[in-house]
Amino acid sequence: MEIRTDAESTSFSSSLIAAVSYGIASMAMVFINKAVLMQYAHSMTLLTLQQLVTTLLIHFGRKMGYTRARGVDLATAKQLLPVSFFYNANVAFALASLKGVNIPMYIAIKRLTPLAVLIAGCFMGKGRPTTQVTLSVILTAAGVLIAALGDFSFDLFGYSMAFISVFFQTMYLVLVEKSGAENGLSSVEIMFYNSFLSLPFLMFLIIATGEFPYSLSVLFAKSYSFSFLVILILSLVMGIVLNFTMFLCTIVNSALTTTIVGVLKGVGSTVS
Repeated sequence: MEIRTDAESTSFSSSLIAAVSYGIASMAMVFINKAVLMQYAHSMTLLTLQQLVTTLLIHFGRKMGYTRARGVDLATAKQLLPVSFFYNANVAFALASLKGVNIPMYIAIKRLTPLAVLIAGCFMGKGRPTTQVTLSVILTAAGVLIAALGDFSFDLFGYSMAFISVFFQTMYLVLVEKSGAENGLSSVEIMFYNSFLSLPFLMFLIIATGEFPYSLSVLFAKSYSFSFLVILILSLVMGIVLNFTMFLCTIVNSALTTTIVGVLKGVGSTVS
């Protein structure tokens, strides 16, 4: 009989907690975002607010001693710039894909991410995962192909944007895992740099798409509604929780584990 040491048990518990926390936060975020977007349709402005609040919260938390995150370092910022780029590119292409792909097919295509992470890991010399994991990922990808064959509303542009989004999501998760393993960065530090570096890109995006400044005036108008404010604050808080648990799960476990948890989240959301 195999006996776990205390260190192994602690490591296993941390990995499990990180994965479960990300799954719960991810599933909850789907419903919270849905509730917000039913009243406030400017999704990119909402994402910008989430990143701004994240940046300010971590910054002041560090100043007041609530977090051990290190201060802004130019070398680290340059190192994590690709993470921020791929993160925001994933968001931009995901939103673009939804213009031509229905939501069920979009969710199905995003389930190709574990396969993409699996392939990326092999190219980066991480080694081959267990046969059970490989077969599970391939089975998920096969299900996506079957779903695509039954999609009579096929849109080449939408599908292309969704596949590119899968690529960008794969890249930023792999880079997050690498940053945590090789550079010793915590999930809070990666989250801070990702949010901070995302702000210029998101500001450009909401101006280029025409959301700003109209989206801001709509936000001020709706701020008089107490119920909307509650949902908005909940969305901002859960945005922080989601990113934290996602980065934590990726660092403690792996990019592949995070994507598989995302697939399970999609199943749970569908059932709910």
